[in-house]
Amino acid sequence: MSYLSTGFGLNSYEMIIMNIAVIADIHGNLPALEAVITALERLQPDYVALNGDLINGIPFSAQVIDRVREFDWLVIRGNHEFYYLDFGTEREVPDAHDPERWGQLHWLVNHISPEQGGYLATLPDERTFYLPGAQPLRMAHGVPGRNRVGFYHEQSDEQILAEIRDIPEATLVSAHTHVQINRHVVCQDDPSALLDAMPHPDHVAANGRCARHRWHVINPGSVGLPINGDVRAQFALLTSVSEDVVPGGWQVTHHRIDYDRRPALAEYESSGMLAAGGVISRLFYWELVTAEPEIIYFYRWAYQHGYDPDKSIRPCLDAYIEATGRDQYVRERDPLFSGGS
Repeated sequence: MSYLSTGFGLNSYEMIIMNIAVIADIHGNLPALEAVITALERLQPDYVALNGDLINGIPFSAQVIDRVREFDWLVIRGNHEFYYLDFGTEREVPDAHDPERWGQLHWLVNHISPEQGGYLATLPDERTFYLPGAQPLRMAHGVPGRNRVGFYHEQSDEQILAEIRDIPEATLVSAHTHVQINRHVVCQDDPSALLDAMPHPDHVAANGRCARHRWHVINPGSVGLPINGDVRAQFALLTSVSEDVVPGGWQVTHHRIDYDRRPALAEYESSGMLAAGGVISRLFYWELVTAEPEIIYFYRWAYQHGYDPDKSIRPCLDAYIEATGRDQYVRERDPLFSGGS
């Protein structure tokens, strides 16, 4: 941490400046995580917070868990931790034992030790930061209580407000969508209208109204599987500032780090994940190559053409490839074939 003097002589004080590095959505990508760790060693933040989805997608989930545990990081769970933790219970996803649809998860379950699973089981689902001299900050993989809710640039303020209007903190750090976001969202409710019901309208929602007037919504992007068209490992550095500088009190600097993706791509074949995981593993592989939302593209095309990919996923992929040539598009960008990194 550092200090900033206000310069008011005998009445001066020093504002404590805090720096939080936020990483998320590693998805088992150890090479990307190592590149981010090197960047963090240079930046020397006061805290590192990991906002969920350590595992699943790329074949180094067990190694990622072990690497994360070497550090004194603040870690929460994402929805992919719950895919693993819920498997074999009444909470598991529908048809979880179907190897065609959920082979990726079956491979994961067989490659994480019970001790590593115990670590995931005891992680919290969200955190609220109350750091000295800084405004409160809420962090959840999606939104509090719902880890599969996420945000995109294309959404309107109204769409985002529908998901966050009950959150009392001015700053929300989300993840899940694998895109970097730094956005201020304003509620159009008249704050004075709440005074009939309560004396502190900025902190409690009532009668369906917003809990406050403005929120700062942040997504650090994905370390391991970005889908914003940039293949680099992505994270964010949050710096506490005066609310006169940034409403909510947190300034965001997004980072993108080059790394060699070839070891991660090669591991799909050598680890057996690609064979065991079938279509979903193949789509994760494609996302690592293109940094585009390949799973969303596939499901969207399937539903538009009358397929139910969760019931007949392999024939659906075959039809998708025949219709779109997406496999060739990916191969032309694959560093294992194109000679890039």
